Parts: sequence; C-alpha cells; structure tokens
Amino acid sequence: MEAGTQDVVRAASGAWDALSALAVAYGFSVIGAIILLVAGILLAGATQRWSYAGLKRVRGFDETLARFFSQILRYVILVLVGITVLAQFGVQTASVLAALGAAGLAIGLALQGTLQNIAAGIMLLVLKPFRAGEYIEAGAVQGTIEEIGLFATELKSSDGIYILAPNSTLWNTPVKNFSRNKSRRNDIVVKLGAEAPLPEARRVVEDVARKNAPKAALAPSVFVSERADGAATLTVRYWSPTRQWADSGINLSEEIAGALAAAAIPVASIA
Repeated sequence: MEAGTQDVVRAASGAWDALSALAVAYGFSVIGAIILLVAGILLAGATQRWSYAGLKRVRGFDETLARFFSQILRYVILVLVGITVLAQFGVQTASVLAALGAAGLAIGLALQGTLQNIAAGIMLLVLKPFRAGEYIEAGAVQGTIEEIGLFATELKSSDGIYILAPNSTLWNTPVKNFSRNKSRRNDIVVKLGAEAPLPEARRVVEDVARKNAPKAALAPSVFVSERADGAATLTVRYWSPTRQWADSGINLSEEIAGALAAAAIPVASIA
C-alpha cells in the first residue's frame, strides 16, 4: 500500500516538474507573444489612421481609394504580426506562408469576378473617366453618376430610376461622358413645309440663331441638310456651355418656331 502511494507521489512530482519545465521554457515565449500581439494590433490601427489621413491630403486622390489602401495596409500588418507570434512558439513560418499563398490562390479563383470588379473600381477611381454628378453612357448603362464604389457604381437615369452597374462592365465598355467637356455642340433640325419659301425661312432662322444662341467662339450656322418631296430641312448648328446644352436647345427651338409662325412660314417639325 505504501509502495503504491509512493508511486503516485513520484508520478505527481514528475508531472509537476515537467509542467514547471514547460512553464519556464515557454513562459517567456507566451509573454512575448502577448506583447507582440497587442503591440501589433495597436500599430496596425495607428498605421491605418495615419495612412488614411496622409492619402486624403494628396490632391486628387479619391477618398474611397484612401480608405481601401489604408485597410489593406492594416491587414498586411496583422498577418505579419500573426506569423511572428507563431514563430515565437517554433512554428515554421515558411509552411504558414505557403498555406496562406495556397489559400489566397484558391480564394482568388473562387472570387475571380469580384476581384475583377475591385480592380476595375481602382482603375476607375485612379483614371477618373467620370465623376459623381456627371452624365455618362456605357453600352446599355446610361445615367448620372451617384457614387463610385470598389465593386459597383451607382447611377440615376434621366427618369429617376436607380441603376447599379458592376465596375468591370463600365471599365470594359467605351464610355461617353456628356458632362466632362466645358462646351458641347447642338443641332436643331427644322423641317419646312412643302410650300415654305426657303430663302426667307433660312433668313428668319439665321436671325433667331444669331440673337438667341449661347455666345461661343464659333458663331451658329444654318444650312440646308436635306431636300425631299419638295420640302427642305434646315439644320441649326451651334455650341453652348455643357450646363446650358439642354435648356438652350429647348429655348432656341421655341424661338425658331415662334419666328417662323410670325412670318407665316409653314413648318412640318422642329427637333
């Protein structure tokens, strides 16, 4: 009985000695790992804030890109801190990096379409083919830009419909930006009636265009663009500031219609 008790005591003593040895051997590693982890988390957060503030001060740098790159930098620091902590316990970091690389490749293949949208979003934000508030047309997508995100772009159509377009679609399609240039050309087509006297009609339209078209470097021009079935079609071509393009077309069309009506010149249509 005493022999059994002594064996238990010796076994317990041996286990305690083993635990004490492990505590001594790994105690400093655990403390160092905790310190590294806390310091790494604090450093990652501070680096994200500093990089975001610094990128925002760069003239022309988009805020969405500044937020994205600062977050990426934070995650990179956290991953490096995690690998360093594992190295404190003797884990082979080369195998960890290989595993992370394989996982990253698998995730990249699974999210290929999403990554394409992110890459396209970065290019759109860097090159700025359009900005918020501008009216664009890209394939079947047409509307005013509301917001450019990393994954998709929000637009509002001319009749107020919400549109969400993937960035890869906008990046891979020729884009017409109707708001980017300061001035735009406009054409008003006046189709005269068959009995309309062409010289007089042209004189009336030219007089209205000179008086009412927006002031521009090039003076407005009026020319015969078509003759069919005994009737002539006049085209009024002028340039206007982009912001006044639509309103100037409406106003000038109304002025032309009124002047031709006052001169008793028949008109088939004005567009």
